[in-house]
Amino acid sequence: MITNFFEGIGAYAMLMSKVFRRPDRWIIFYRALLQEIRLLGLDSIGIVAVLSVFMGAVVTIQTALNLSDPLIPAYYIAIATRESITLEFSPTVVSLILAGKVGSNIASSLGTMRVSEQIDALEVMGVNSANFLILPKIVAQLLFNPILIILSIALGLWGGYMAGGALGLISFTDTLIGYRMEFMPFYTFYALIKTVAYAFIIGSISAYCGYTVKGGAVEVGVASTNAVVRSCLAIILANYVLTDLILNA
Repeated sequence: MITNFFEGIGAYAMLMSKVFRRPDRWIIFYRALLQEIRLLGLDSIGIVAVLSVFMGAVVTIQTALNLSDPLIPAYYIAIATRESITLEFSPTVVSLILAGKVGSNIASSLGTMRVSEQIDALEVMGVNSANFLILPKIVAQLLFNPILIILSIALGLWGGYMAGGALGLISFTDTLIGYRMEFMPFYTFYALIKTVAYAFIIGSISAYCGYTVKGGAVEVGVASTNAVVRSCLAIILANYVLTDLILNA
C-alpha cells in the first residue's frame, strides 16, 4: 500500500509537469477555457446559491440557540454567524460539494476519453494531451471558484439575515450591526487563499484519476468515485495545514 501511494504521488507529479507547459495554440486554449468555465463554473452557481442560503439560515438558528442568554448582546449571534460562514463554511464545505459535482465530471469525461482511445489518438498526432485537456480545467477552477465562494459568503450572510429576522431570533438591525462590527478583511482574504488551493486540488486530482484510467466503463465509474474521495481527503488535509500556517503564523 505504501509503495502504491508513493508511485501514485510520482505519477501525479509527472502528469502535472506535462500539464503546466505553454499551450501550442493559445486561441484553442482560450476557447477550451471559456467552455470549461461554463461547464465547471457557471453550471455550479445554482447549487452553491441554494446551499449557501439555507446553510446561512441554519448557522444563524443554531448560533441563536446556543447564545440565548439575556447577558449576551443579540448582535453577537450575527458576529458568530459571519465568522462561521467566512472562515469555514463557504471556503471548505462548498469546496467539498464542488469536489463531488465538478470532480466527478472531470474524472468521468477524461476517463471516457481514455477508454475510448481519444487521448491515445491525440498523442499519436503529436499533441500534448495532458496540457490540451487538463490545463483549461484547472485554470477554469482557479479563476471561477473564488467567484463562487464570494457569492456563497454573500448569500450565506443574507440567508442568516433573513432567517434571524423572520423567526424573531435577532432583529434585522442587530444582524446588520453584528455583520459590520469588528469586521476583519483578512478573514475574507484567508477564505480566498483556501479557495484557490482547493480549486487546484479538485481540478488536478480529479484530472489525474480520469486521465490514468485503465480498462472500460466500470473503471471510469471507479475513477469518478476515487476522484471525489481523494479530493475531499486532500481538501480536509489542506484545510488543517493552511489554517495552522495562516491563522497561527
